[in-house]
Amino acid sequence: MKLPKNFYKPLAIGAPEPFRELPVRLERMIHFVPPHIEKIRAKVTDFAREVDVVLGNLEDAVPAESKLAARRGFVEMARSVEFGSTGLWVRVNALSSPWALDDVTEIMGEVGGDLDVIMLPKVEGPWDIHYLDQLLAQLEARHGLTHPILIHAILETAEGVMNVEAIAAASPRLHGMSLGPADLAASRAMKTTRVGGGHPGYRVLADPGAGPRAHFQQDLWHYTIGRMVDACAANGIKPFYGPFGDFADPEGCEAQFRNAFLQGCVGTWTLHPSQIEIAKRVFSPDPAEVAFAKRILEAMPDGTGAAMIDGKMQDDATWRQAKVMVDLAKLVAAKDPGMRARYGM
Repeated sequence: MKLPKNFYKPLAIGAPEPFRELPVRLERMIHFVPPHIEKIRAKVTDFAREVDVVLGNLEDAVPAESKLAARRGFVEMARSVEFGSTGLWVRVNALSSPWALDDVTEIMGEVGGDLDVIMLPKVEGPWDIHYLDQLLAQLEARHGLTHPILIHAILETAEGVMNVEAIAAASPRLHGMSLGPADLAASRAMKTTRVGGGHPGYRVLADPGAGPRAHFQQDLWHYTIGRMVDACAANGIKPFYGPFGDFADPEGCEAQFRNAFLQGCVGTWTLHPSQIEIAKRVFSPDPAEVAFAKRILEAMPDGTGAAMIDGKMQDDATWRQAKVMVDLAKLVAAKDPGMRARYGM
């Protein structure tokens, strides 16, 4: 067991000090780009400022014969695009694959100084984080990087869900976690071929009566998102919803994103340009709620005591809820002039 005093020590001589607090960044959507497809890669400059994170995807949805092209395409994209305040991430292949080691070593050597986060798929336990943590420290030292590269874990196996608390506490390098519903469904032998979202067969029935029984569809992912959010919140890292695969169902996409937002997720994946505006809308707090939250903070400047606002009692707990809302609104306002005006900031 690693001693607590060693938790924040660099894992290689010459590697940068780990973050003690995560950088404060707006990350409402992680927009996936297939870097092996040149015509899509060429559009990144046009939308890089419109999204919060651009992620080059090297794993699922990239054919085996295109893995090397995807890696080279990501390096070219990182070098040629000015990302500004937009985050630059890469999803490498799973550690059990024949591409993972070269994904990490080549990208760190070529564009590690421009990279913010490596997304690691199919994380099953803290041992996966420990391996990549040590490797990244060695590569940071080798290439003279001055900031630590963070790790984002995808929760997409039954074993990973079982070990979610240990994963969340595995390293100061951990940025957060995303739910991977498709692989998780396969791992659990769930009877669905959908990528995220609900299923009409997963429902509860109203009590029998004279007429047809009403039924209500349930959320297949509620339990897992709840566990992931608790593990992340307890360790000061960020929970995210993952993909919603039905691009023809914007209402279903928005409902799933909103469920995750209300449960505590800070952002989601966007796989298609049409999902970007949905994510912006859902993961930016409602201006009316922000206005009410500001009134709570103004009525209780030091966060203690109680106040009555519109006939509702507010106390220390609601002050903390209000602060979460206002702090998020400030991040959104800093990037989006339209929302800044709506928030009155």
